[in-house]
Parts: sequence; C-alpha cells; structure tokens
Amino acid sequence: MNASLLLSTALAAPEGGGSGFDIGKMMAIIIAAIFVNNFVLSRFLGICPFLGVSKQLDSAIGMGAAVIFVMTLATLGSWAVYHLLLVPMDLAYLKTIAFILIIASLVQFVEMILQKFSPALYRALGIFLPLITTNCAILGVAVLNINEKYSLGYSLVNAIAAGIGFTLALILMAGLRQRLEMADVPPAMKGKPVAFLIAGVMSIAFFGFAGLGG
Repeated sequence: MNASLLLSTALAAPEGGGSGFDIGKMMAIIIAAIFVNNFVLSRFLGICPFLGVSKQLDSAIGMGAAVIFVMTLATLGSWAVYHLLLVPMDLAYLKTIAFILIIASLVQFVEMILQKFSPALYRALGIFLPLITTNCAILGVAVLNINEKYSLGYSLVNAIAAGIGFTLALILMAGLRQRLEMADVPPAMKGKPVAFLIAGVMSIAFFGFAGLGG
C-alpha cells in the first residue's frame, strides 16, 4: 500500500459517514467514551487497576496518565498493523493476538521510562504497571475502533477520550476512598467491600449519562 493510499485510508470517514472529519461526530465520540460508555463504569473493563491503584490520588493520576499514553499509541499501532498487514494478508482473524503484542511492547517501554525518570511513581504503581498489558480496557479500545470501522483520526480521538474517562473514574474513586479513611466504616466493610460498594454506586451514577450526546 503506497503512502497516498494509506493517507486516504487514515483520513477517510467511517462507513456510512459523510465528510472525512466531522466535528459533531468527534464530539459524540468524546462524550460517549468519557461519560456514556465509560470503559470502567459502563463497560466494566479495566476493573483490576481501577480497584488496585485507586487507594492514593497520586498513584491514580500516574496510572491514568500511563493508560492514556499506552492507549493512544496502542491505537495508532494496532490500526496501522490491522490495515497495512493483517487485512492485505487475509490475517484479520489474528488481530487480538497482534494487538496484545503491541500493547505488551508499549507497556515495557512505559515501564522503562518511569523506572528511569520517576522511580517514586514506578514503585507506587508496583505490580499494576505491568498489568496494563492485561488491561482489557486498552485492548477493548483497539478492537472497538476496528469493529466500528473508525478512521485513524476518529480512532485516536476515541482512544484519548477513553483514557480520560478511565483516569476520571480512577481519580473519583481515589478521592472517595481517601475520604473514607477518615470515616467511621464498620470493620466488616473496610477495604475491598466498601470499594466494591462505591464502584457500584459510581456505576449507577454514570448510567445517568445514558442518551447524552444523541
């Protein structure tokens, strides 16, 4: 595939769409990814880091930034691999394996960067940093972009918005859990039980955004 064909494919509108890049469509994707179809609170993907790293606000922000970074680059890499390699070679059925390999490579890259430039954040994230590899929210975004037949531009917008939605859920959860540390919580509810209860209430609250953006 030559460069001009690749560029036209990347900028093309989704099937059934109008112009190559519609602001209304972009805003609908952003609102849906952050609020309506939040990957944690509506699609229930990425629950492991959501519960594991939401104890401290600093760790939640760091994990959120790492997820946004990996999610964006994973979308770019998976879109290119799918359209330039898998589809031309009739290997589209291997997309899940290929996407996991791309995500794993990016997580290793992020891990090395954090270990070099931010050791404190690297230690705070702990085991949950390499677990980004198995964060189904990242894989879910990559697969969703392909299934929805988004162009590269729309795919990147969806990935960034989904990462922001993931980070928003983490920050809200971390803030609530920090406040609960000063509350009189029954011993049987401390730790994970109250965390699951808060997550359920947050999920119900986010369902109130259903229908927003059309």
